Amino acid sequence: MLRLKKNDRVKVISGNHKGKEGKILKIFREKNRVIIEGVNIIKRHTRPNQKNPQGGITQKEAPINISNVMLIDPKANEPSRIGMQIIEDENGKKKRMRYGKKSGEIIVS
Repeated sequence: MLRLKKNDRVKVISGNHKGKEGKILKIFREKNRVIIEGVNIIKRHTRPNQKNPQGGITQKEAPINISNVMLIDPKANEPSRIGMQIIEDENGKKKRMRYGKKSGEIIVS
C-alpha cells in the first residue's frame, strides 16, 4: 500500500540522486514510481513543431522507484516511516490518517 501523496515533501534515500529533496509532482501507482521536482533530470531532443518552433533540448524530471524515497516528517524535518491511525472526529466519523513514526505527529496533506 502506497502511503505517499502528491505534494508530499520527500527525500531520496538510495540511488544516483541520494540525499536530494523535493516535492512529489506525480505518482504512477501501477508502476510504483514517482516524479519528484528537481530530481532525476533528463534531457530530451525535440523537433521543431508549431508549439515549439525552435526545437532543441528540453529538460524534465523522470520517474524513480517509490521505494527509493522517504516522506519528510513535518515536525522532525527528517525522513520518517509512515503509519496509519484511525481517528474519530467530533461528528463521530472515523478517518484513516497518516502519521510520522519518528515524531508521532499526524501528517495533514
